[in-house]
Amino acid sequence: MSTQLTATPLQGRVAVVTGASSGIGEASAEKLAALGAHVVVLARRSDRLTDLVARIEKNGGSATPIAADVTDKAAVQAAADRVAAELGGADLVFNNAGVMLPAPVEELPTDQWQQQIDLNVTGLMNVVGAFTPQLVETAGERGVADLVNTSSIAARNIFPNFAVYSATKAYVTHLSRHLRVELGPKNVRVSAIEPGIVGTELQSHVTDQGALDWLEGSKGAMEWLTPQDVAETIGFLAGLPPRVNLQQVTIMPTAQAS
Repeated sequence: MSTQLTATPLQGRVAVVTGASSGIGEASAEKLAALGAHVVVLARRSDRLTDLVARIEKNGGSATPIAADVTDKAAVQAAADRVAAELGGADLVFNNAGVMLPAPVEELPTDQWQQQIDLNVTGLMNVVGAFTPQLVETAGERGVADLVNTSSIAARNIFPNFAVYSATKAYVTHLSRHLRVELGPKNVRVSAIEPGIVGTELQSHVTDQGALDWLEGSKGAMEWLTPQDVAETIGFLAGLPPRVNLQQVTIMPTAQAS
């Protein structure tokens, strides 16, 4: 009996993962399901979500796909309403959807600026707004709930031509610190995850040649993190005793200096 409990420490929990169609979100959904949580996978690409749910279920887990764009406030609220109605509410939200589009400010790529702000800031807040009431309620019923926001090492360090992306991630880190103070007394743990370079689809969205060259050079100079590395950390955070809240976790490739 004790072995089973250890193997599935998140049994009975309901986890919502945004940006679940690829990368860190996809890997984290699989990890949380393997730890026993019922995982609601949320992203725009429904075909990817269908495949992800099939893999989770094949491995003995349970999951619900919801196709939604987190920049659409009404769609996110509808997703939250469905989670409440069908699953009794979320007690773990991994607020992970994001985009990285570095470019020199002098080039005035205003569409890319807006895209990063819309997804990394407004989309994040739409999820916070829709799911915080559930987290507070389930924490009261079950003793603990978790809100984990994906930030970046770029929130702290300086990377040329990453100004807007870095600023959006600094917002995530600072917001998370404030939310922890507000929600911690209500047994909702808030954490910001700050990864260094992770091999995901984010790099494929980059159009600036200078940034592409820098990324390619770094890939040759070091072993990047994998999405599974970050997923292990998400699982660890969620499985800690309710009294323990890791406020910020910076996860770096061993060879990445900054």
